[in-house]
Amino acid sequence: MPLHKILMPPQVEYAIRTLQQAGFSAYIVGDCVRDALRGEIPHDWDLTTSAMPLQTKDCFRNETVIETGLKHGTVTVLKDGMPLEITTYRIDGAYTDHRRPDAVTFTRNLRDDLSRRDFTVNAMAYHPDEGIIDLFGGQEDLARQRIACVGNPSERFDEDGLRILRALRFSAVLDFTIAPDTAAAIHAQKELLTGISAERIFSELSKLLCGIGAQRILREYADVLFTILPDLAPMYRFDQQNPHHCYDVYEHTLHAISAVPPEPMLRFAALLHDSGKPSVFTKDERGGHFYGHAAVSTEIARNVLHRLKSDRKTLDTVCRLVEYHDLVFPTPVSEKHLKRVISKLGFDHTEALLLLHRADVSAQAESHRAERIAHSNALLDTLAKLRAADECLTIQKLAVTGNDLINLGVPQGKRIGTLLRTLLEQVIDGIIPNEPAALLNAAEQYLNQQKSG
Repeated sequence: MPLHKILMPPQVEYAIRTLQQAGFSAYIVGDCVRDALRGEIPHDWDLTTSAMPLQTKDCFRNETVIETGLKHGTVTVLKDGMPLEITTYRIDGAYTDHRRPDAVTFTRNLRDDLSRRDFTVNAMAYHPDEGIIDLFGGQEDLARQRIACVGNPSERFDEDGLRILRALRFSAVLDFTIAPDTAAAIHAQKELLTGISAERIFSELSKLLCGIGAQRILREYADVLFTILPDLAPMYRFDQQNPHHCYDVYEHTLHAISAVPPEPMLRFAALLHDSGKPSVFTKDERGGHFYGHAAVSTEIARNVLHRLKSDRKTLDTVCRLVEYHDLVFPTPVSEKHLKRVISKLGFDHTEALLLLHRADVSAQAESHRAERIAHSNALLDTLAKLRAADECLTIQKLAVTGNDLINLGVPQGKRIGTLLRTLLEQVIDGIIPNEPAALLNAAEQYLNQQKSG
């Protein structure tokens, strides 16, 4: 009986036994082993085998098989709806582009395959009869909660520069430390990241930012972040010289990141919300000021996310949050003011803005921090009540549509949107009820005023 027993789905056990009965060795490998040993349920189950790709296909000829990457030894078997990625043991050739091997050589030796992997915690295999195959100290590093390269870190990163960002991502998400020699190589070889595709950097950075250890990693590896996002380097150790702030701009940013929920758009907004501060800094007898920094930060955010080839929704949402993050909300909470913000941004964006606002004030000087956090919480409570009340606070909730106004005789174009906005403001202010007859009557009066004017 193996020392560690990993409970595998029946589809995975079936795949291992099928390959074994055909005379081949097979193991689950990589992330699924690591996650199972940490007591988590793996998202994906990857297998490695001594069978050549075409032999693997033949073993599963009665199943749906997708030729995921025969050149690199990988096929995907669909068993009862579960995709199983099965890869032949291989040795990677030279990495002339610092990203992918120029060629791979298939091997019958499991050690060869495990030795080419990135980190020790990802280089373990498992067989239900043999237990854990751990040739590079992965279990020890799991117990010590640290990320360490398999073999020489400089060689591993030189093979694939993305591994630098993957190391930081794993460390942030798992909240692991990074082994000293691996950390030294990350700092020394960070320029390799300049040759990595924007899409891969965006994907890894999104996960890193949402990790429990994101603040620690971004502090310890600021030089790596600035290699891929040089736009943020001016924030580093930039003294705000303002009584409301106890941190420099970058340190304030790190605290704000940790204070928002771990959702990519919120974390990116926190990362970028004050990026324009250094370029607009002024100082007088009251201290440092950053007039207009929200607009500059929005432009930086747009440039950064465009360069990273972010999806459109993330780009638009983050830029909107950065643009409005400095919006002043009256004290005590004004329901009417909040309604107007909701009417402009919508419920979801307003909630995200308030979460960013709370994170922002929580990362400021302690003198007024508790009071400002309480105010932010009161705004969020009021928002929740307004959402539950299902009042008409957005154009979509108006009892009339643009087509109704066109039928009334309003010319198509921007005037439709302007009139709908005017009607919404009157509903929010309680001037007219959200009823078709009242809204159309108000719209008709507006049209008559326009004609007489």
